[in-house]
Amino acid sequence: MNRPADNPKRPTLRQVATAAGVSPMTVSYAYSQPGRVSAEAAAKVRAAARKLGYPGPHPAARSLRRGRAGTLGVVLGERLSYAFDDPQAARFLAGVSDVCAAEGVGLTLIPITGAPSDAQRVAQAAVDGFVVWTTSDDDPVLDAVADTGLSAVVHAGPHRRNLPVIGIDDRAAAAAVGRVAFAEARRPLVLGFPLDRSRARRLLTGDQEPEVRFPVTRHRWEGFRDAWTHAGQRAADLRLAVCLVNHVAEGETFAAELLQGTDPPDAIAAMSDELALGALRAAASARLRVPEDVAVTGWDDADAAADAGLTTLAQSLREQGAHCARAALGGPATASTRHDWRVVVRASTRRQP
Repeated sequence: MNRPADNPKRPTLRQVATAAGVSPMTVSYAYSQPGRVSAEAAAKVRAAARKLGYPGPHPAARSLRRGRAGTLGVVLGERLSYAFDDPQAARFLAGVSDVCAAEGVGLTLIPITGAPSDAQRVAQAAVDGFVVWTTSDDDPVLDAVADTGLSAVVHAGPHRRNLPVIGIDDRAAAAAVGRVAFAEARRPLVLGFPLDRSRARRLLTGDQEPEVRFPVTRHRWEGFRDAWTHAGQRAADLRLAVCLVNHVAEGETFAAELLQGTDPPDAIAAMSDELALGALRAAASARLRVPEDVAVTGWDDADAAADAGLTTLAQSLREQGAHCARAALGGPATASTRHDWRVVVRASTRRQP
């Protein structure tokens, strides 16, 4: 494949210079440093370029000369549509895009498919730095990102080599919201994220020790279990319903199955507002009272959580996204950074212990 400058159908900078009666350097300056070119010379260059159909220097060539690509890469450990379907990812990316807009750089989404080509896709990305959306401990793209030598940061983990991690203390936050969720409960349930990239649906108890490769899932499950066992309860009495995806419909389906079962939960602590809102729907369909029959908590404090009267864990994914973007573009982030969080108590839970 020819490079753009070698394509005979594309006018060259030198041809524009000849047609305008100026030097090639003047044409180059007219596009890259217009302040160094007189108004008369610039007008000649534009007129010649229009006549020849010259669109200007190729962006990739300009990037190579500057040593910068002019764009920030966001590595999603998911299919590309996840960036638009998942509310948490959308809020996080909004924060990243805020910084990109302020800095005048583009945003490149790099989806991960689980194929061997993932690492190569990262290595070949023409970006100035990377933000990695939370992924699994065994994701090979983490090493691929580190191997580029570019500035990079991971949101919420995992820790890998010298890559800083930005997020919240998920375990401490889960313990705090868990104490509210499980108040007066006898049959508590955690409605959780996948354990690993296989994304299998499972139902576990707190005395089991599954391998949890997603740090966010692992830390939140540990925190919820802390809240239950530190209150003097048996770990085996706390269940974890591992959902396939983070979606209201998935939360509703799994919660409905359990609420209609032989040992229905009387408290559900969800790892997201979406799963929690699904649980509220399931409770309503089963004609259960919230919180008298079943208490429900969420995570993230989305607008819908307030509308539903949902007790939840508030954090700002938009602020975290902006922080990650600034760090990946060269801002200070030499060590892992934890953001603030707080429990927002509403009508979906019983008394606060």
